[in-house]
Amino acid sequence: MKVVTSAEMVRIEREAINEYGIPSLLLMENAALAVLDAAKGILGELKGKRVVILAGKGNNGGDGLALGRHLANRGVEIKVFLCGHSDELKADCLTNFQLLRGLGATVFQVTGETELRAFKLALLTCDLAVDALYGTGFRGALPPVQESYVRALNESVKPVLAIDIPSGLEADTGRVYKEAVLADVTVTFGLPKLGHFLGMGPECVGQIKVDKISIPESILNDQKVNTHVLTAEQVVEYIPLRMASGHKGTHGRCLLVGGSPGMTGALALAARAALRSGAGLAQMATGASLAPLVDSLLPEATTLALNEIKPGMLDPRALEQLREGISRAKAVSFGPGMGQRVEVAEILTGVIERCPKPLVIDADGLNALALDLKMLARAQGPVILTPHPGEMARLTGLKLEEVLNNRLDLALEKAVEWKVILVLKGPSTIVVAPDGRAFLNPTGNPILGSGGTGDVLTGCITGLLAQGVPPLEAACLGVYAHGLAGDILAEGMGPRGALAGEVADTLPKALGKIQQEAAQ
Repeated sequence: MKVVTSAEMVRIEREAINEYGIPSLLLMENAALAVLDAAKGILGELKGKRVVILAGKGNNGGDGLALGRHLANRGVEIKVFLCGHSDELKADCLTNFQLLRGLGATVFQVTGETELRAFKLALLTCDLAVDALYGTGFRGALPPVQESYVRALNESVKPVLAIDIPSGLEADTGRVYKEAVLADVTVTFGLPKLGHFLGMGPECVGQIKVDKISIPESILNDQKVNTHVLTAEQVVEYIPLRMASGHKGTHGRCLLVGGSPGMTGALALAARAALRSGAGLAQMATGASLAPLVDSLLPEATTLALNEIKPGMLDPRALEQLREGISRAKAVSFGPGMGQRVEVAEILTGVIERCPKPLVIDADGLNALALDLKMLARAQGPVILTPHPGEMARLTGLKLEEVLNNRLDLALEKAVEWKVILVLKGPSTIVVAPDGRAFLNPTGNPILGSGGTGDVLTGCITGLLAQGVPPLEAACLGVYAHGLAGDILAEGMGPRGALAGEVADTLPKALGKIQQEAAQ
């Protein structure tokens, strides 16, 4: 599914109105009906319920006023708090204001904080609060009066339903400057917006529901939009088929290079995830002094003991051993638990120059790469980089805050510049192809915020590559399944306490759930 900026959505709506003759008032009516369905999902039976609507003077407020009319007609007691005078309302918003007043609904016109007490009292007795204050055109910080109302909304224990985007959240960046509505459900129209997934978006939107509000598919699909949100329906097509006659040889072999004193577990976790993703064979390449320990951590995988100058320091001649391992593998990963020893960059350079297979570089491999990004130009096959924001800061020379505030644009710029597939991890992990196509991942939650889960993602992507999944598709399916494994674990144990090994072991269930969801 495509994801758009606010300007792109305006162009889409304008084309629907001007080229297809769909009245803007009809789009607003359809938006209100979509939010009505979401309200039913929260409230169940509507009759006799109480709903508070915080509305603005633009089209978002008009959606809220139209919703209020539909709720009132279904026996819901509504109270509307309208931030603006009636003579300030946009045309469609004014029409719905007049229709709602004609029903005798209670509408408080907010002129300051004098009505705030009434708003707080209404929140105490309501069953649902609706945020229709600001839409996707909002930028910057909320005005002081509106900020106080939003704060009261957030302090309420009642469920909150946001229309199009939570007020205070920027639609293009996901930035929140002061306060923003923390919604339980957000109903957005046409296509989802970047801000739903970037920055503070995941904290604010809750569950996202998308309704096309009768905008023709030809318009939604025809736009020159290169950013998408991953869905089960999309990534299910990338899951490798399992033939009845298949065996470990046909299910793909991968080579995973890593490990150092005190960090052998990272390599074993990556290999475990590769096997859990369906790879038939996984070989762990590490220093000879560490090989027995690594072998004991994962008996289902094999071990390639690399020559060392001394325990814990690889001999550059180990490259010849790696070349042999690469020749047998269908995919390679480099970095988990590798450590930041001086010879790692030399070994990585040699692997990049000798590996015609898909190569995933993660963790300490990225730290080595940051010392000489020019080595990417010598890559013999497709390269996938999987940095977290801190590693991205080292790769780019930027401050961490600069990376966090500009994740999508930075990922797009560097994927094109470096000619790699870039997986920038974090909430709504971003996958970008060298041609500028970008994909935002909606799965995952804070349970994945523990040591080793990044190694699991590396192994998952590597295992999918070994099964013949093309590099971009493997990256997209890998991040989606990895996040979904975290979601499955969180359903059973809450948002904390999962071990990285448990995430790896949940990957088969996650891949099965993708197939189930796509079939519904």
